[in-house]
Amino acid sequence: MNVLVVKANNRPASEGVSSKMYETFMENLQGVNVRTYDVFAEDMPYLGQDLFNAFGKVESGEELTDIEQRILAAKQRVMDAFTEADIVVFAFPLWNLTIPAKLQTFIDYVYQAGYAFKYDENGQAVQLLTDKKAVILNARGGIYSTPEAAPMEMAATYMKNVLGGVFGMEIVDEVIIEGHAQAPDQAEVIIAEGLARVEAAAKRLSAVTV
Repeated sequence: MNVLVVKANNRPASEGVSSKMYETFMENLQGVNVRTYDVFAEDMPYLGQDLFNAFGKVESGEELTDIEQRILAAKQRVMDAFTEADIVVFAFPLWNLTIPAKLQTFIDYVYQAGYAFKYDENGQAVQLLTDKKAVILNARGGIYSTPEAAPMEMAATYMKNVLGGVFGMEIVDEVIIEGHAQAPDQAEVIIAEGLARVEAAAKRLSAVTV
């Protein structure tokens, strides 16, 4: 089984809880072929006109600029890594109510008609990645699981809507650590209990290969 772990926090584990979630997951994952894709370490130009220009130039045979070459190469690296994976694990924080921009770029690279989804003859979207599974590891300092706050949470919710709703991936595990910044006196316990659930998630995934 091929596992792709997308690391989307460049803060050290001593400061970033989702970075610690990533480390804990990796420490307890066994029996699989695992690859990490660190979105902060990779060259990943943001989605925009440079990519659309590059698509047009490839079709017409024109020479690409440096940024056009970079974004095409970056997009292909992400799509190749995604294609090879049976399970994709995302470790990421909630920043300003949403996901980090670098993780958004990773999703933008994969979110392609004909690859992740298509439209049928009736114009309905058809999921194309139903053979893949996903694991969500998310940390958020506030508490967003209450009915009042849940509508503001656009990180884990967004990822699940895209991965499960648009792409058709089965979300086999989800670990959310929340409230450690909002309740600093309880932070140590909150984080410890959350990391124990991350460890269990890694071991469940490892057990699949046994």
